[in-house]
Amino acid sequence: MSQDSEKIKKLVEFKKKLEEKIEKLESELKETQTMLEAVNTVLLEKGFKRAEIPKPPATEAKVLPQREEAVAETLTEYETVIPLKSVTGELLANLYVDDGFLRVVMAEDKNFNINTPPFTPFLIERVLTKMQEKDKELARAGQLAPDRIFSYNIVREGDIIREIQIKNVDKERLRELKSSVRWTLEKMYEKMKA
Repeated sequence: MSQDSEKIKKLVEFKKKLEEKIEKLESELKETQTMLEAVNTVLLEKGFKRAEIPKPPATEAKVLPQREEAVAETLTEYETVIPLKSVTGELLANLYVDDGFLRVVMAEDKNFNINTPPFTPFLIERVLTKMQEKDKELARAGQLAPDRIFSYNIVREGDIIREIQIKNVDKERLRELKSSVRWTLEKMYEKMKA
């Protein structure tokens, strides 16, 4: 009996050590993930091109009838208009910002194709979808109201992108979105010219 109780005592001590080790490793993993996110943010701001990932289906909206009239009516409602230009000063798109809502309206003379990288692999998958997934998780955890979840919609005519509509954008995300959209459109524009 004493041998059995000694074995059980050693197993309990060993179990405790394993639990402590798991706790330590989980803590290290969280720290490492935080550092990776910080590095990714810096790389994104500096214009680092990430490896392309297989494409998921893009969100598609119906094309607005009489687009020019619809755009003209709604543009006056926005607080801020931010032109997105290439390094050479070429207008790529205009950002219309108003209280949590963002519209990216492509320049009239640009026909950005939804299939041109890095639109889907980077902007849709790495930026917009990630923001949406993060908010959905917060909503599931009860930390965010369902009507405050980040969402986006791509308005296009065939494969040509006309507009990106984004809801529930805060100031921090606005800065990241402005940078990501400008970088994406500039890379697409370079490919269009080539």
